[in-house]
Parts: sequence; structure tokens; C-alpha cells
Amino acid sequence: MKILVVGGGGREHAIIKSLKKNASVETVYALPGNGGIAADAECFPVKATDIEGILRFAAEHPVDFAVVAPDDPLVLGCVNKLEAMGIPCFGPHAEAAVIEGSKVFSKQLMKKYGIPTADSETFDDAEAAVAYLKTAEYPAVIKADGLALGKGVIIAQDFAEAERAVREIMCDKVFGSSGNRILVEEFLTGPEVSVLSFTDGKTIVPMVSSMDHKRAMDGDKGLNTGGMGTVAPNPYYTDAVARECMERIFRPTVSAMNAEGRPFKGCLYFGLMLTPKGPKVIEYNCRFGDPETQVVLPLLESDLLTIMQAVHDGTLSPDMVRFKKGAACCVVLASEGYPQKYETGYPITMPALSSGEEIFVAGAKREDGVLKTSGGRVLGAVATAKTLKEAVRGAYSLAGKISFANAYMRTDIGKRALACLGED
Repeated sequence: MKILVVGGGGREHAIIKSLKKNASVETVYALPGNGGIAADAECFPVKATDIEGILRFAAEHPVDFAVVAPDDPLVLGCVNKLEAMGIPCFGPHAEAAVIEGSKVFSKQLMKKYGIPTADSETFDDAEAAVAYLKTAEYPAVIKADGLALGKGVIIAQDFAEAERAVREIMCDKVFGSSGNRILVEEFLTGPEVSVLSFTDGKTIVPMVSSMDHKRAMDGDKGLNTGGMGTVAPNPYYTDAVARECMERIFRPTVSAMNAEGRPFKGCLYFGLMLTPKGPKVIEYNCRFGDPETQVVLPLLESDLLTIMQAVHDGTLSPDMVRFKKGAACCVVLASEGYPQKYETGYPITMPALSSGEEIFVAGAKREDGVLKTSGGRVLGAVATAKTLKEAVRGAYSLAGKISFANAYMRTDIGKRALACLGED
């Protein structure tokens, strides 16, 4: 089989490595891929948002199955158009991808169908939002409606911060048209949990839970990033919590999307907060999370391609999805200064890998045979082990053997999870 994977980050590298475990996979095309992915796939310089370019590539190359991984092409209807060409895909149609493409839509969906989430108000006028915020409780959460590279959420500690956030999003358009509307939400407290799930629009099968570390600096300080590391499973996500989420959140969400005429087929991501009043949805994503995928897929025991084909065909069943016992940790190595200004173009030195180790490359290019940094998040050092403590130790050991100028990483990935287990 010849597989097309749209995207070019660490998530896509993890997906490609998992797909290649299937003996029927002959070739993987990555659009655009990156310098690290090039070791596992044939990369072509077609941007993930260049839908017409992707369609031209698919028309010129034999493609048996496609995986559209990032949010932007999903929201832009890439799956709709590839399937119109007769290419079966893993990923939701645009009508369903709106669950991530519009935070206002997803919030209205949850309110309509009684899915637990934070209280909120929606605004399309900056002055009305500012007037509301004068009497709001703080901290308050300000969210841009549309896609913003995972950075369109501001937690304002007081009115001054909130007003500044509103004006930056709605007036200065720091996130472009994604900020035409905003949500103002109540601030929830409790452990955060990420749960990716496979769904064919009828059956939903959660994957192993994970814990992301969004802030740039140790101690969950600094700016929000796309994610500085992850661990799986998340120890706060107990069997009892999982059952409650299935009954009150997961199945109701799939049913709600069907009732709205927007059946969701693909990977549905639930960003959850385990509040004192029970689990609540912080956000939905219409695709695999990054860097959650980098710890979830190494623990997948089942064949990923077979699952993805079942999702497309509408034949998914829970017994198709099995995970290994044990744990995984991903430590992201970034360019110093990320998520703001940073320099790139530095050669990367990587070690030979031992059993239970993976390196998933996110922001790197290959020049004259040399792998060099080309992005903010450069790569993820991943280790799997019998226990979370061993996985964390293994990931940091691997990260310590990788070098490039201006490399930066958090030193406390997994610390909260280990504290929950009493192993800090």
C-alpha cells in the first residue's frame, strides 16, 4: 500500500512510524514532512494548508489511503476533497472538524446537549466584551474562536489583563480572523487530562490517557506553547473517572455531532479538567494531539492502519484497540526563545536508539545531508518503560544524548504525575 500523510511535525513522525509497522505499507508520502521524517517517508514540499497542491499530488501519485493529521487542512475540507477523488481517508470532514475550528460552535454544542463544560459568554464586539469583563470574576479565560496554533487562550488574572487580551485578539487581530469572535469562560481548577479517541461516528474507543505540559518553563510558568512534553498514562485519570467521562462526555459528544448532521470519523481529542464538580471539557480537537501522540502511539499494541481503515469503513470495535502495559514520557527539545523569537539552522547530533527509545522530529530540515534545526519545537525524546518513573528517567537520558546549539527543555516533565503516584 501507498499511504499519504498530510503534515510535517513530531505528531506526523509518530504516526508514520506506527503506520510503517504494518507489513502491507510499501511507501509513505509526507506532505510536507521534515528533515527527520525523510528517514521514514518520501517528503514533498507541499504545505499542509495547500489543499489544491495536495489534490494535485494525489492525482499524480498512486495513493491507497490518506491520513490528514493537522487541524488546518481538516477544517479546510482536505478529507472531503480527497475522498471525492476516491481516496479513503482517516480524519473528519470539514463539517465535523468545526468542533475544533470554532470554539463558539463547540461551546454551543455542549450547552445544547448537556455536556459538562465551563460557563461562558460569546462576543463579536470588543467593547461589549470589555464591558462584561468589568464585572467578571477572576481569573477569567479569554479564547479566540478559531484556530490559533494552540496559543489562542489567555488566562487573565485581572481586568487589565483581560482588556488587553480582548483588544489584542479582536482589534489588533494577533490571531487574524480567528479572533473575530471570542469566548469569555469561567476559570476551572483541577488536574488536566488529554484523552485521544478513535471513532467511526458510531463507536468511540478512547486511547490511553496523557498529561501535556503547555507552559514554556519549569513549574508550569512562562508562555503557553504547543506542548513541552507529555506522559502517559495520566495517573489522575482513574477507571472511575474514565467511566464517568464515557457516559457523560464521550458518547454524548458523538451522539450530539450525529444529531447535528455532522458525524465525526477520525481522532476526537478531549481536553478535560477534573474539577471538584466532576470532569468537564476544556476543549475539543479534531485530530491527534501534539505532543500527546508521541507518548500514546508508542504504547499502542494494535495495528494503527487497521484501526484507521475500520474508522473510515465504519466497522470500529473496542477489541481492535489494545495498549501495552507500562508508561511513556516525551521530553521536547526546543530552540531557546520559543515560543517567541528563536534562531535556527544549527546541526543536530543524535545517538543510536536502544529498545524503548524513539526520537520524533518536529522542526528540522536536511541540508547537504546534515539535519539542522528549523523550528521552535525541534524534536521529542521518547522512552517507554514498565513504570512512569523509569519512562521519565529514560526520556531525559535520551534527551541528554541529543545536542544542537541553543537547545532548551523543561526539566520537570512528569513531575506532577509522579507526585500523584507518590513517587516524586
